[in-house]
Amino acid sequence: MPTLSQNLIISRCPHCSVANPNLFKQHHFDSKDHAGGNKRVWAVYVCGGCGGVVTASAPNHNVEILQYFPSSKSIKEDVPERPRAFLQQALESLHAPSGAVMLAASAVDAMLKLKDYTEGSLYARIEQAVQDHLITQDMATWAHEVRLDANDQRHADQAANMPTSQDAERVIDFTIALAEILFVLPSRVQRGINQAHQNG
Repeated sequence: MPTLSQNLIISRCPHCSVANPNLFKQHHFDSKDHAGGNKRVWAVYVCGGCGGVVTASAPNHNVEILQYFPSSKSIKEDVPERPRAFLQQALESLHAPSGAVMLAASAVDAMLKLKDYTEGSLYARIEQAVQDHLITQDMATWAHEVRLDANDQRHADQAANMPTSQDAERVIDFTIALAEILFVLPSRVQRGINQAHQNG
């Protein structure tokens, strides 16, 4: 873990995902619990790239931090390798929103193909997944609202607005939720069933 010093040295900014961010300390303060114990020193850092704020705490200045907020997102191992790789790259590309949107769309495409939805456009396959009760209508509505279709970016459509960082974050949030529904929750349920059988 990094130390609570003038700069917070972490691999990526939790906000814009730029590598080796310039997170410089803007402020620091101490905190204790109601009885005067559990003393911690907190520092507030600002990313020089995106302006995002990261807080970190440690027992004292210039020692290893205990934790920092927000922490960097990571994709759960229950998500199969190909969509997980696309999604992890999308997270790491938030500073380049068009690329992040295309990578997230590729992750959705890969997830649907693993569920045998291979024909038609991305939206058509999502609608088919709704009809088959694999996902809810609300998920399909969400997919349409977050500008999931990356065709505008791939074909450099002159009439299309370039996606913002907020657009990319919304697409990634949808994609992570879809991964949870299709892969993470079923794996968790199966582990729970197996554990119950073992304990029974």
